[in-house]
Amino acid sequence: QVQLVESGGGLVQAGGSLRLSCAASGRTFSTYGMGWFRQAPGKERESVAAIDRTGAIISYADSVKGRFTISRDNAKNTVYLQMNSLKPEDTAVYACAATPNSWASRYIASYTYWGQGTQVTVSS
Repeated sequence: QVQLVESGGGLVQAGGSLRLSCAASGRTFSTYGMGWFRQAPGKERESVAAIDRTGAIISYADSVKGRFTISRDNAKNTVYLQMNSLKPEDTAVYACAATPNSWASRYIASYTYWGQGTQVTVSS
């Protein structure tokens, strides 16, 4: 089993940056594909970015391409989401998730383990 804990959320002005971290428990972190998802009030959860177990394959939602960067450090059992040029529409609860499939999946159903999420609020 994998436990995930996110950190790094907060309130930021439009155009600002935040870096989210997701710390994972367990010795098998390097075998999991990882993803970041977000859910805004009244909206469905959506995929933001995904990374395969090695970090070599990455996929982004069109809405964040060029602004967000996903990365992972398998030695630290941590996946990151660097968010730049933030917009008010990026406001949401951001959660990381782990899939036993080793590739970079953007499908919610692929993911088995989920963190509790961290709030990101972007003011205009």
